[in-house]
Amino acid sequence: MQIHVRVNGPLSRSLGRARLTVEIAPNATIGDLVNHLRVQYPEITNALNYAVPVLAGSHCTAATHLVEGQEVALLMPVAGG
Repeated sequence: MQIHVRVNGPLSRSLGRARLTVEIAPNATIGDLVNHLRVQYPEITNALNYAVPVLAGSHCTAATHLVEGQEVALLMPVAGG
């Protein structure tokens, strides 16, 4: 199934773009998606350790199941005050 991925910060800089479309297995989870990205884009492996997955405006866990065509944001936390 196709999943749309939006990234920011170091992830987008390393990839050279802010959006990806990824083909993963049906019934995949956020964790499966992140593991797929680690394999496809080894240059972002370290940054993925800190990315916060957001689905439909809400934080989600690695166990959250995905549905065909969904957009997942993998957002990097920003420090400051």
